[in-house]
Amino acid sequence: MSYRLSNPKSVPMALITPGITVKISTMVITIAMTIIVTATVMTDAAPVALSRLLQLASPMLPVGAYSYSQGLETAIEDGVVRDAATASQWINDVLMLYMGRFELPLLWRMCEAFADGEDPAQWNIMYRLGRDTSEGRAETLQMGYSLTSLLRDLGCFDRAAFANLEKCPQITFPLAFAWAATAWQIPTAMSVQAYAWSWLENQVAAAMKAVPIGQVAGQKILLHIGALIPDVVARASNLPEENISNFAPNLTLAACRHEVQYSRLFRS
Repeated sequence: MSYRLSNPKSVPMALITPGITVKISTMVITIAMTIIVTATVMTDAAPVALSRLLQLASPMLPVGAYSYSQGLETAIEDGVVRDAATASQWINDVLMLYMGRFELPLLWRMCEAFADGEDPAQWNIMYRLGRDTSEGRAETLQMGYSLTSLLRDLGCFDRAAFANLEKCPQITFPLAFAWAATAWQIPTAMSVQAYAWSWLENQVAAAMKAVPIGQVAGQKILLHIGALIPDVVARASNLPEENISNFAPNLTLAACRHEVQYSRLFRS
């Protein structure tokens, strides 16, 4: 069985097939400019913001992210992902087609809404409805509940401020993440980039367990795809609302089929 997540031509920066490449000079300039901007943002952040951000993005965050593959395990079962190269291609495609066009733009808007004292409910609803499989919705609601419970138990937040999060019905993981990042005075650009990195790390960890691939191969994937994250975040921050889209049909089908997959390591 062989398939792509969507039309490769719609994502010129993604290394979807051997025939699609990236101009290295453009990529280097883009990444360099992003590093300069990020460094400036970090200077303006609260002194402890980086430590708090690393805590939010840590694999030790007790929200259960490690237990989900988000369709990757089905791709492995089908033989679409079978080695380090195909794992990198799959993860890269999901970053470009789904994360960069749907999840990250909505996370950015949630962070900005909290920072501006506005209600982020519409973005939370849009994200929840966009999780178009029962597995995907259950995942984000479980992780959102777990992160909200953790933030409550930490006891370091103003109760009145925390009520702004708790009043939201069906808290998704991006919403809870956005609230925590804003409460800890972490700039939006840093928050969204760390969120994307955390997602990438979980996907690579899933590939290492289920393909399987080695640790060095996993680090190479992180090195390659991690370099693309700043540009993906920059584009997500400027994506018009009418262009936000979760359209990645084969990713959806993979997640649907995972719900009834006979043998699996990851939660459904």
